[in-house]
Amino acid sequence: MTAVPERDIAAMREALAEAVAALETDDVPVGAVVVDADGRVIGRGRNERERLADPTAHAEVVALRQAAAATGDWQLSGCSLVVTLEPCVMCAGAILSARIPRVVFGAWDDKAGAAGSVLDLLRERSLPIRVDEVVGGVLADESAELLSRFFRGRR
Repeated sequence: MTAVPERDIAAMREALAEAVAALETDDVPVGAVVVDADGRVIGRGRNERERLADPTAHAEVVALRQAAAATGDWQLSGCSLVVTLEPCVMCAGAILSARIPRVVFGAWDDKAGAAGSVLDLLRERSLPIRVDEVVGGVLADESAELLSRFFRGRR
């Protein structure tokens, strides 16, 4: 198994901070950051579906929108997306549309994941665009525990 680059761990910690902040609005604690080629965070997002009453306000989409606004370009081809939970189908589509070449995620989502668990849309060969590299399981225990605590409190 290859060692996870320190840059990915640092970015995941930033994403985890966003996930924790989602709890303030009673949203599912998922956080994401978009990192440019120099390692700078240029977009941050957390789930905001409850706060905004917007079904598309997933952490990844919020972070991608912020990164596109920061760069003035919808194509984020030199960036990486780092997210605490494996992206869903909608977010995978947004990632592909933004031309993100690298995705790093924390916890696997065995119910709705679209980056290798249930589906693998990010690397689907029949699509005209693919993500070059997908790295799963970075700080997975921390990400999964945050989600488990959230849902345990709802049962």
